[in-house]
Amino acid sequence: MIDLRSDTLTQPTKRMREAIFQATVGDDVYGEDPTINRLEELAAEMLGKESAVFVTSGTQGNQLAVLAYCSPGDEVIVESESHIFFYEGGAISALAGVQPRAVQGIKGEMNPAAVKSALRSEDIHFPDTSLICLENTHNRSGGSVVSTENMSAIYDIAQNAGIPVHIDGARLFNAAVASNKKVTDFTQYCDSVQICLSKGLGSPVGSLLAGKKEVIQKARKWRKRLGGGMRQAGFLAASGIISLTEMVDRLREDHEKALRLAEAIEEIKGLTLVNRPDTNIVLINIENTNQTNDEFLENLKREGVLAVSFGEGQIRLTTHYDVSFQDIEQAISALKKVI
Repeated sequence: MIDLRSDTLTQPTKRMREAIFQATVGDDVYGEDPTINRLEELAAEMLGKESAVFVTSGTQGNQLAVLAYCSPGDEVIVESESHIFFYEGGAISALAGVQPRAVQGIKGEMNPAAVKSALRSEDIHFPDTSLICLENTHNRSGGSVVSTENMSAIYDIAQNAGIPVHIDGARLFNAAVASNKKVTDFTQYCDSVQICLSKGLGSPVGSLLAGKKEVIQKARKWRKRLGGGMRQAGFLAASGIISLTEMVDRLREDHEKALRLAEAIEEIKGLTLVNRPDTNIVLINIENTNQTNDEFLENLKREGVLAVSFGEGQIRLTTHYDVSFQDIEQAISALKKVI
């Protein structure tokens, strides 16, 4: 079965499995796991931040950032289709007691003027704007890259207003590779950033939140409060080190696979390409097939390919390490058969 549902479905590589087996571990809650400590130091250095903390997931990393920066009753500016607003179960309200203020973007990019306009003025009737959240790459826009120019403009507005900026960078390394930039070209325009190890970077589980030491210390305390204190977590960190040192540059292959898939879809009558992929996510419209999403996905599954529904009449295909170029050709053949 060729699984194009998500890059979260990657299996740990042989090198990761060996590193996990050989890892030296301790109790991370006591700060005594050497492999966790090494991973956090490596991540902070790569992301250009003072400190980092290992967390269970990207969602947890985002939520810890909100909890570290905000107080109940505050307001957080988010893009209207962002993961933190769309896919995290209303957690910023449920956990931090803050309300989101959604600003509509184009391919994940909020207009800086709209962000500035959304900042709350000093008025007892208004909540305090305490955080601005960006997402890069932007999932619901098909893994689109938010430009450093857009990020810089929003960061300047935030700095002038004394408001921190957090990046949901679950696939930030995809953005860096696709743009031929260093990841720090992006992270210079934020106060904190979350990255996932368990998507294109191939680890079985885990993310990292990086930022200033005092922010990460608050996040670490909130992680403990939420039951996220882990013990011999170095087994997971060992895989994460491989992700950061050996799996970043190869993301370019995933982008090439997605582009090949997109170009082929453009030639299949009945399918409409929604996005020209920047990275590893391809969105297709199937309305002209006269099949429902469920019917289309079931027919595709019979041909040996798994995909995922992404709104009415739209399907998402995501390339990753465990999908070969040969698999992409087979997936193209399967799409043709379904049509």
